[in-house]
Amino acid sequence: MQAGRSSRTAEYAASFRAVESLRRPARVRLFEDPFAIQFISPDLQRLVRITGLPLLGALLRAYVDRRWPGAMTSGIARTRLIDEWLLASVRDGIRQVVLLGAGFDCRAHRLPELAPCRVFEIDHPDTQARKRATLARLVKVQPPNIVYAPADLTRDDLRQVLQLTDLDWRDRIFLLWEGVTHYIGAAAVDTTLRTVRAFAAPGSRIVFTYLHGGLIDGTTEFDGARFSQNQVAGDGEPWIFGIYPNQLSAFLAERGYRLLEDCGANEYRARYWGKRGQRMRGFAFYRAALAEVQL
Repeated sequence: MQAGRSSRTAEYAASFRAVESLRRPARVRLFEDPFAIQFISPDLQRLVRITGLPLLGALLRAYVDRRWPGAMTSGIARTRLIDEWLLASVRDGIRQVVLLGAGFDCRAHRLPELAPCRVFEIDHPDTQARKRATLARLVKVQPPNIVYAPADLTRDDLRQVLQLTDLDWRDRIFLLWEGVTHYIGAAAVDTTLRTVRAFAAPGSRIVFTYLHGGLIDGTTEFDGARFSQNQVAGDGEPWIFGIYPNQLSAFLAERGYRLLEDCGANEYRARYWGKRGQRMRGFAFYRAALAEVQL
């Protein structure tokens, strides 16, 4: 991410959430995020609104899917998947939620089930400042359960950042680490997982996204992946880290976690869109995992 500017990739992710929220009827949409469109540029806002038009919208969505194969459908279905993992954990009694690299994630505002939880948002100061300023315009009374902790995790020590919050480490947490690992490198991923494990109570859960290792080392080809790689690199946020899915369970076990579920884009699209989702292509290298802190 460029200094002094909020994350461009966080803006892309918000635009996909805005498309789902504005385009599809409430009875069939996978989620509703009324805040997402406020975090994207005026040009992107115009495009998002066009996607809701009957003919022109279909043409625009087809163009986006040809240009960035699977990025939009993957992002939308993955949002629903993570919502379900989070809400299942809340039903299981977890009352502390940590958004590590929160971006423009507004789950604390759009999911009423999080009202009894304390939500800790940790993110780069530039992105977090823009998010807070935008929400201040949209929401008259800010939810009292949200705690903001600005941190540049490329320089700041995560252990110190966590110690400055009033998280109760004796109780379980749900930590969401979405859209981060592929930007920060192997050493930073390892340090983060080990740091969280050192603090978190057994039974705490972590959700994170990651890229298939074959994309990063060039041994596996995926539809449309090279264009997306060039796009994020051009925005100053290149993909530099991935894991092979068949190595993930051992990778996590070595760091004190038990893998509960691991899904790729093809799987979570099919989960929510059935046969139509099975026909969707692209972004198959993008995955989401749910793990639990072991005793």
